[in-house]
Amino acid sequence: MLQGYDKHAYEPFAVTVDLAVLTVREGALHVLLVQRGQEPYAGHWALPGGFLLPDESAETAARRELAEETGLVDVSGLDLEQLRTYSEPDRDPRMRVVSVAFTALLPEPPEPRGGGDAAQARWLPYRSAGPLAFDHDRILADAHERVGDRLENTRAATAFCPPEFTLGELQQVYETVWGTALDRPNFRRKVLATPGFVEPVPGAARLTGGRGKPAALYRAGPATVLHPPLLRPSPEGSPA
Repeated sequence: MLQGYDKHAYEPFAVTVDLAVLTVREGALHVLLVQRGQEPYAGHWALPGGFLLPDESAETAARRELAEETGLVDVSGLDLEQLRTYSEPDRDPRMRVVSVAFTALLPEPPEPRGGGDAAQARWLPYRSAGPLAFDHDRILADAHERVGDRLENTRAATAFCPPEFTLGELQQVYETVWGTALDRPNFRRKVLATPGFVEPVPGAARLTGGRGKPAALYRAGPATVLHPPLLRPSPEGSPA
């Protein structure tokens, strides 16, 4: 069936994986970065990643590279989502390289440690992360947009709250990831109107430091997908 097919008819190229893993730490959005120990871009910060081996799937390679370069192995709550493929011909100075990028929003992450060809690995604030090596600034921006979408459509934000939390604490997670201030009454109304998003904790309340009454406590509800979604405000629109 393959008689006459010449596998050398096309110039070979490499396939890599890159990982944009984000978290919320100390009230700010952070991204997992490695400092490259080799050329090209030696000494520059970059997303973890590396070359796909012949016997690997892209996701297998992504998890292997994450473990080798950052020490994050079998991390609880690490739900990798394929982001997109980056294939500009000149994105890597070594050769033609096509990258399959993954992203994740990881609650309560462990501290990373550099390994493999990464000189060091750190959680760094998203707002001060660039400029990164290769086209990783673009990948990171796309990942930020994707995890923002995830908060619109799932209850992923509750994983960054205590087991029992106030709606103010939940709102703070949304504001941190989305990078925008939200109208408190409007946010509360939308959350409570979404079936299965949160559940009240009967009789529980927490002092919040203000002069008002203690804030009611909630826990994550049974819904995994939000109907309707909790849409972020548009740049031109009014606060959510």
